[in-house]
Amino acid sequence: MDFALRSCSWHGHETYAPDEPALRARLRVDTPAGEAWRCLRCANFVPGPPKTSGPADEAPEVPRGRLLRDRVIMRLLAVERVIRALVLILVAVGIFHLRTSKTHVKEAFDNELPLIRPLADQLGWNVDESKIIKTIDNTFALSSTTLAWLALAFLLYALLQLIEAVGLWLVKRWGEYFAVVATSLFLPLEIFELFEKVTVLRVVLLLVNIAAVVWLIWSKRLFGVRGGGRRYHEEHSAESLLTVERAALLHSGTLGTDAPVSSGPTDVTR
Repeated sequence: MDFALRSCSWHGHETYAPDEPALRARLRVDTPAGEAWRCLRCANFVPGPPKTSGPADEAPEVPRGRLLRDRVIMRLLAVERVIRALVLILVAVGIFHLRTSKTHVKEAFDNELPLIRPLADQLGWNVDESKIIKTIDNTFALSSTTLAWLALAFLLYALLQLIEAVGLWLVKRWGEYFAVVATSLFLPLEIFELFEKVTVLRVVLLLVNIAAVVWLIWSKRLFGVRGGGRRYHEEHSAESLLTVERAALLHSGTLGTDAPVSSGPTDVTR
């Protein structure tokens, strides 16, 4: 998949007219239909005036190549975190509902349980030894205060998932660190659950979280890995189309050697 063309088809092309004449000439061509400017994302020439203009150092950061692919992966992780948060919120709402009407819910459960026994027997499911049924019975035995704290714990966990999702979706450096730390804290719990009982869902969720942590640390150079934030920023700038064109001008001698060769923000903490 050409992620650049896909992104341009969704969000439009990102054209920019730098003030530097030599660099400006490499990004602009004349056509029978008028001027055309090179997109900073997909590198194709787009008819019409540039979207924005100014010094090359003030050009917008437009991810392309591998960085654009990484952004897609991060946003897929963000969507997965949102889905988790919604499930946790639903569980918390259910616990709060159980807390306020525990007697009524227990009566309804006790009345319905005998109705499912014939079907359970045909399926070979021993209701009396079912862990799900035992967990529900134990939940009914919890006090209102305990249920309230349990619901708040689920809501707190959901909040952490939403913060992760926001940071990952916006592709923020703090979001990458937050996702790694928050996900790593819950890995021991997920491993302990596997020792208790192995299910396909638990295995998949654990593998997704481990893969996300390893991928974020390695690809985003977190915690000083592979050169840390400074090397990450240099790699980010090297992918910029303006940086590539500047390097070509320097190689040909068209651009003065005293001109800067980096483009975009220079905040190495990102």
